[in-house]
Amino acid sequence: MPALSMTLGSAEYPTDRHGWAELLGDRRPRPPLSGSHRVAWAVIGAGVTGLACARRLAELHPDREILLLDARLVGQGASGRNSGFAVAVSHFGGAPEAGRMAQYRRVNRINQAGLDLLREQVAGAAIDCQWREDGFHHTAADELALRECGHFLRYLEAMEIAHTPLDGEALNARLGTRLYQSGVHVHQGVLLQPAALVRGLADSLPANVRLHEQSPVLEIGHGQPLTLRLANGDAKADKLILATNYEVAKLGFLKRYLIGSTLSGSFTRVLTADERAGLGSLNEWGILSLHGGGATVRLTAEGRICLRNGAEYKGAALLTDAQLAARQSIHRAGFEKRFPKLAAVPFEYAWSGVEGMSRNGTNFFGRQADNIYYAGGYNGSGVSRGTAFGAALAEFANDGHSALIEDCLASAPGAWIPPRPFLDIGALLTVRARFWGVGLDR
Repeated sequence: MPALSMTLGSAEYPTDRHGWAELLGDRRPRPPLSGSHRVAWAVIGAGVTGLACARRLAELHPDREILLLDARLVGQGASGRNSGFAVAVSHFGGAPEAGRMAQYRRVNRINQAGLDLLREQVAGAAIDCQWREDGFHHTAADELALRECGHFLRYLEAMEIAHTPLDGEALNARLGTRLYQSGVHVHQGVLLQPAALVRGLADSLPANVRLHEQSPVLEIGHGQPLTLRLANGDAKADKLILATNYEVAKLGFLKRYLIGSTLSGSFTRVLTADERAGLGSLNEWGILSLHGGGATVRLTAEGRICLRNGAEYKGAALLTDAQLAARQSIHRAGFEKRFPKLAAVPFEYAWSGVEGMSRNGTNFFGRQADNIYYAGGYNGSGVSRGTAFGAALAEFANDGHSALIEDCLASAPGAWIPPRPFLDIGALLTVRARFWGVGLDR
């Protein structure tokens, strides 16, 4: 089992050395904010939403400085700790309903808009983030997932989404595992290295965006202008964008509408050529379980297998070293169940991360207070959707109008979450319910 390092950072914005960023080389971070500053626009959060928003604001206002603040190092937040799936086609679960077809199309338009923006930015800045645009495999091994596979295929057919149904033999030929009995390859979608993506986006921002890392905002003073107080300085801004996903409550907004679910997974060492030869015909792939609590698995471009099969309610906290080490036994069981011939291959890294979840699975977009705007709550699908929401929010805050803005504004209202201790009980049960009947798909 790999050695695990100590948690870094403040108790309010914890981080650690467990994540995709540790697979990358060193990067020189931007310095924390100090002193007093006056800007027209400030963005809090340098994940995919904040980066997209700051970039679009810079394009709309090339003669103005855009201030971008992040509490952590770029790549250490949720945007750099997911499994690296940028979806074009969402999986809604259950039998497709004729009355929801417009909603399905709306969400997928947002996904596609974000994917198109990312493609353009990655190509334009030559960002090396292992971008692979060949879709994903949605798979089923046990009863509930197999039933869901039928629902998903009917949805794809009704929506006229390009896909290839696959039986167990076809999946084994592609992926090198006999665990799955049925599945489907959805042709749209991108696999990527999430920490490399956000690092590359941050390091290629327009010249009029000023990024400060390790700069948590401690307090927002309302009024005109708005005042942001930090540990070693302050900033006054005419308008403020919040791109902090599930952590927006720490800044005083949506306190009863978002929770954080903690995920965990492990990476193997780089596989040998012989080991990779036994993993089917594809040299890189991604698996999404058709059971909501099933494992997410990837063979990465550099030849590691990454398996994520943990989700739990920990009050939006990362796992401690001891907790993460304990979870690796669960990761190990899921790995060896899928790849028994690789049982001797050790894990080299472990990671945990937090996804923002709403009670009713909706997203949040729009104005929160005078001159304060927010986008977030992506329920595990934030890479493409968060990018679209960020760019659209920049335009919306500038009194813009577009089809994308209308799609984002059409998100259902968030369902209220009761306070503690009912919050903790309800969140715990909600997360645990994801695993009901997961069986072999875990």
